[in-house]
Amino acid sequence: MSRTLFADRRDAGQQLARALTRRLARQERPTAEPPLVLALPRGGVPVAFEVAQALNAPLDVLVVRKLGLPGHEELALGAVASGGAEIINDDLVRSFRVDRAALDAVRQRELTELARREHAYRGARPPLAVRGREVIVVDDGVATGATVRVALAALRLMGARHITVAVPLAAPDVAQQLMGLADELICLETPEPFRSVGQWYGSFAQTSDEEVRRALTADG
Repeated sequence: MSRTLFADRRDAGQQLARALTRRLARQERPTAEPPLVLALPRGGVPVAFEVAQALNAPLDVLVVRKLGLPGHEELALGAVASGGAEIINDDLVRSFRVDRAALDAVRQRELTELARREHAYRGARPPLAVRGREVIVVDDGVATGATVRVALAALRLMGARHITVAVPLAAPDVAQQLMGLADELICLETPEPFRSVGQWYGSFAQTSDEEVRRALTADG
């Protein structure tokens, strides 16, 4: 049985916030403007809320949807994000012989859900501006990295100046990959063997749309 690293997402966020506070205190920064904290909903929002509160930084969400393998949705063929960014794992598509029609159907379903979630989380409120900003991307953990990779691609397209990925834990090989994609990676734990994010939490209940709305409203 795996040892528990975090009691829940709030605990993970508080531990992550302490690490980020120490990092920012050591860093020579070109501007006094606080970084923009972007949560990957829904699970990343309670973690990011604690980070944003500790850093006195604005909080928003970057909606990313995994493209799951039909019949085995936990396996990510890729992901799509707000702003039109998309990443496809061509090796997995070939390995599982996923045809274009099936992939297109998954993509359309997830784009529809992405639009629904953006409206559910923000209503008519526009997203915070990313261009020229230092951005901290937060999730509750990283297993395959597909969601974070597409988030990074989206933020590059949006013109973010500096991107830090901050997560409580990640699969060791994925953490290595993210070090080469983000400007900086803050990852508290890289446990092995890594089977899922939830196994390392004492409580890993699903985060609701209402919890996301409350976090964004409380921050704003």
